[in-house]
Amino acid sequence: MSASTNNNALVGLSAGEPAGIGPDLCLKLASRPLGVHLVVAADRDLMKARAERLGLRYPFAAYDPVRPALGAGKPRLWHHAAAAPVRPGHLDPANSPYVLRCLDRLADACHAGVFRALVTAPVQKSAIVDAGIPFTGHTEYLAAHFGVPRVVMMLVGGGLRVALATTHLPLRDVPDAITQESLGTTLDILAAGLKRDFGCGHPRILVAGLNPHAGESGHLGREETDVIAPAVAAARRRGIDAVGPFPADTLFVPQQLSGADAVLAMYHDQGLPVLKMQSFGGGVNVTLGLPIIRTSVDHGTALDRAGTGEADAGSLEAAVVLALGMAGTHRGAYSA
Repeated sequence: MSASTNNNALVGLSAGEPAGIGPDLCLKLASRPLGVHLVVAADRDLMKARAERLGLRYPFAAYDPVRPALGAGKPRLWHHAAAAPVRPGHLDPANSPYVLRCLDRLADACHAGVFRALVTAPVQKSAIVDAGIPFTGHTEYLAAHFGVPRVVMMLVGGGLRVALATTHLPLRDVPDAITQESLGTTLDILAAGLKRDFGCGHPRILVAGLNPHAGESGHLGREETDVIAPAVAAARRRGIDAVGPFPADTLFVPQQLSGADAVLAMYHDQGLPVLKMQSFGGGVNVTLGLPIIRTSVDHGTALDRAGTGEADAGSLEAAVVLALGMAGTHRGAYSA
């Protein structure tokens, strides 16, 4: 899928944490001939200062949300003023409301049909929480913003699609968060997203167990027997080609993955280390179940690299291209 096949599409791009590498990535991406219309939401002075620091040309024209036509296709900057001066690598919680304001405006414009997709650079969760704002991640925040009761986080890269039954939870809280109902809803959203956004006609989903050896027939934990297997069986009765639970330590071998469209892991660090080993720097985070298309990078804010020129925009570019590919599979309006 080449981005140039969607050269009339508008993509909203959030620059994320201003002290991190998000602004650097947006500047690098906007300087490339992607063949798509990018609208970056960020502070204008911040982006000019960061471009100068990196020795890059400032590539943006101003974006006017009242008159969103882009003319010749030059990347645009949707100015939102930061609350405090920005120094690369130095967090300031005072700027957290600005970060979320950029995200909100882009998400709402996407929902209104102005943009085909929302792509997000990384945010710093700790800085937002330190500002007194409850926040566990983009995935959960956007679900709450749109009033969606459940969404599914899936990473794509290295020939893999790995979805998560739980996202940003302490490990001790994971078993209690996995229920037959929650797994059933997750499998419904995942199967629908694979059909709608990735063109999988009848997706096959491999489901991981939670415990070592998938519980060893109940000797190493009962979640597989009491929760996961019944949820998989119920999904199959609804017409979803889900199989499992499988021991996670052998689930990702090529023979097991053959013919599968996605893996559903039970928690964040069960499935994502494998995917990131295969694709780090080029992987994409996708949120399924929202009323908009949303993709993101597969990495964090890298505060130590902000303003140094060392940040690689490969994952952000992959996120833009995948978002446009997802938009291209749609027939009519996007609906969750």
